[in-house]
Amino acid sequence: MRTDIFARLDREPEPPKIETPRMSRTRKALFGGTLAFYLAIVVAVLVSSSLVILDWKVMLFRPYQQWPELHPFLDYFVVLGQRGPTAVMIAAWLGWRSWRQHTLRPLLALGTALLLLNVTVGAVKLGLGRLGPHYATQIGSAELFAGGDIFPSGHTANAVVTWGILAYLATTPRARRYLSVMSAVVALGVGATTVYLGTHWLSDVLLGWAAGLLILLALPLFEPLIGRTELTVFAVRERWRARRRTTPSTPVASGGPRPARVSHEAPADEPSREPIGAGHSGHTGAGLPTGTTGTVAGTGQLTHSRPHTVRSERSPGTPAGSRRPSHSRPMTGG
Repeated sequence: MRTDIFARLDREPEPPKIETPRMSRTRKALFGGTLAFYLAIVVAVLVSSSLVILDWKVMLFRPYQQWPELHPFLDYFVVLGQRGPTAVMIAAWLGWRSWRQHTLRPLLALGTALLLLNVTVGAVKLGLGRLGPHYATQIGSAELFAGGDIFPSGHTANAVVTWGILAYLATTPRARRYLSVMSAVVALGVGATTVYLGTHWLSDVLLGWAAGLLILLALPLFEPLIGRTELTVFAVRERWRARRRTTPSTPVASGGPRPARVSHEAPADEPSREPIGAGHSGHTGAGLPTGTTGTVAGTGQLTHSRPHTVRSERSPGTPAGSRRPSHSRPMTGG
């Protein structure tokens, strides 16, 4: 019985042809425009432009105090942007798709996107070190290089990538449209929620949207790598299966259990006995008297019996053929 994790992939019919997104002219134009917007946000914050002033105005407005009735709901809604819960949910869905479609591409695409997200967003966060609104120290300051890690917004970028990957991997144009709208609503909502809760500046959210979109737009560049990785994984699986098929198994005897071997050795708790020859108790197995040398009949081999004491196993009665007179008959003369 096969127990490898890929065994279920062989239980479904061949999958339909799935079109892999390519780096078209439209996608290249969108990537270039998004990259320019990304760089513009970074420069605007670095030079403490009017965007930083807008950040302070929104923060001092304190939206969570203006509409407190939204706070309980938005506290739960913002979880849709947290990397741990969303990655588990999306991975479960894409894992089921991999099982149905006999391909590892959905899971590999998700892993590639999350890896790019962690590297690019994490590097900018640590490099700029911006403090959040709750930890700001000087009004009007950009709060850069102060040991923070909120620029760009990780919640916002993660929402764009984890929910947008569903639209990226859609198999039909209709599904792609619906999933694109859904992922955009979730990503916009999560970004706005972080501003409402006061955990991010407005510019953090703008840069987070741009960072997540750049990853989705650049993902077709990694499709060849994803394809090679999938082929490598399946090749390793096939070699492992072939090795299992060629491994000899231990044969099982048919026809029931084997008969038990009969041991002719004396038990450990019994004394060893010498064979007793027919005729007299003092003779060896060849009929020779004890302590004599003779030849075994028919073999010509010389035997020598060593003197030893043999315990008689005869019954107390008089044996047949004994030369001793019977005490049951009276002795008569001459």
